Amino acid sequence: MILTRRQYLFLFFFILSVAFVTSCSNESSKGSEEEQGLLLEENDHQVTKEKDEKTIVFFGNSLTAGYGLELTQAFPALIQEKINALGMSYNVINAGLSGETTASGNTRIDWVLRQEIDIFILELGGNDGLRGIKVSETKKNLQQIIDKVGKKYPEAKIVLAGMQIPPNMGADYTTEFKGIFEEIANKNELALIPFLLENVGGIPSLNQPDGIHPTEEGHKIIAENVWKILEPIL
Repeated sequence: MILTRRQYLFLFFFILSVAFVTSCSNESSKGSEEEQGLLLEENDHQVTKEKDEKTIVFFGNSLTAGYGLELTQAFPALIQEKINALGMSYNVINAGLSGETTASGNTRIDWVLRQEIDIFILELGGNDGLRGIKVSETKKNLQQIIDKVGKKYPEAKIVLAGMQIPPNMGADYTTEFKGIFEEIANKNELALIPFLLENVGGIPSLNQPDGIHPTEEGHKIIAENVWKILEPIL
């Protein structure tokens, strides 16, 4: 078929326009693929970052929960500040619950263990002592909590916070109660905070009017007591 000059020019510009549109489309597709690649790379980096961050769980009663204070004033939050200052990749979770005994903690631990744990600080027993619960029961519950954590997360490091009580329940009970923490720590080869309330317990200026729960300044001292044992582990 012989084309007229007018038909030839029309066909030429038509082909040229198609080639231009196709080229733009390919560049757009290429740009889109590059953007998707960057997004995937960014998401992979974020996932890696989250996986690299380890979790520290403080599992305890009102002392851990920071009774009477803002959560940011409680010693677990102060530990997080120390960790952040050193540029360490750990996320502190405050799993303290006011009124918790070792028995109720033994029940609640199953729910807490639904999240991954790298370091577990166990701070329970104080309410048992104040209520005069049999030392054997406190010991049994603490051991069961430790066993559950170890079974679910064998690589997790466990720290036990030691506790002492006033001699209201008699000297024998007070002495026996104090001894269970070192006994359990030795048996399970755990790091032990000898006495969580060291230099705080029994000092009116560092405790709230109830004489039991530390003030903000008291929690700062508790954080130091914890940090002495926790820092080498980190």
